[in-house]
Amino acid sequence: MLCRSCGIIIAVAGVLATLPAAAQQFPSRTVRLVVPYAAGGTGDIVARVLADRLANALGQSVVVENRPGATGAIGSKAVATAAPDGHTILVGQTGEMAINQHWNKALGYDPDKDLQPVALATVVPLALVVPGTASYSTVAEMLTTSKTRGLSFASAGAATPGHFSGELLKLKTKSNLTHVPYNGAGPALNDLLGAHVDLFFSGFPAAVPHVKSGTLKLLAVSSAKRSGTAPDVPTVAETSGIKDFDISLWQGFFAPRGTPKDVVTRLHTEINRLLVQPDVKAKLLAAGADVRPVSIDEFAAFTRSESAKFLQIIKDAGLKPG
Repeated sequence: MLCRSCGIIIAVAGVLATLPAAAQQFPSRTVRLVVPYAAGGTGDIVARVLADRLANALGQSVVVENRPGATGAIGSKAVATAAPDGHTILVGQTGEMAINQHWNKALGYDPDKDLQPVALATVVPLALVVPGTASYSTVAEMLTTSKTRGLSFASAGAATPGHFSGELLKLKTKSNLTHVPYNGAGPALNDLLGAHVDLFFSGFPAAVPHVKSGTLKLLAVSSAKRSGTAPDVPTVAETSGIKDFDISLWQGFFAPRGTPKDVVTRLHTEINRLLVQPDVKAKLLAAGADVRPVSIDEFAAFTRSESAKFLQIIKDAGLKPG
């Protein structure tokens, strides 16, 4: 009888050993949300708004870990090479998921091959802002001015969404615009406030206080649709005639490639459920972020299309690193 029991135990153990990791309990320990930038940015805000609520949903602690450096590459690589078990998740954004691989061939990770889309969280439009003292108050007036005396556009750095927004506007309208890259959005915004540059595609949340005070004018948003934060502000596409102008900062969750499907599905379901809760949605909207929950397949397709879009801008505008 004892031997028979031993045999049953051994048999059950053998079956359990053959089950995929996904069939075992998830999560079994703390889940880390890795933000590949310093605290305070939109990705960090999204992660922190969701962390405690996600912990309650999963029944395990969820911590936000900021791992800045190399325009998002350090934190992204850390997740790409982590164990594919759902306990390490990247809060990825436009730059590190759709741009960097076309600009820097030595990233150390491949967004398409090494990371699995889990959930799209938010989309943040860029705000096309100009000094409050500028003679122009619409995109059309600004473009007319650029053809008579030329204008300079700031960016937070080369190969950022703001850089590509300016280059796409220049390319499509054949305007006389000169790129002035800065080491971060803060210095770019400061020089715009001092009228040392003529325009800047700024992250929407950072620009709003200056627009309200009158030190900056908000001419348009860079996304294809108007922002829920400022529905009265037109899009660049509406005001410039560029039909396909659509550039934004977006934030989403990614797991290491190879993470079991049912773990990805659970994370996707819980995150999407949290995103539509009124208090969560209100907090994110207050930060200038529009909530955009979609299916996993739709998010994967969106990520691929964003990557292809920026690669095409690089080719069409003849942009090169350095």
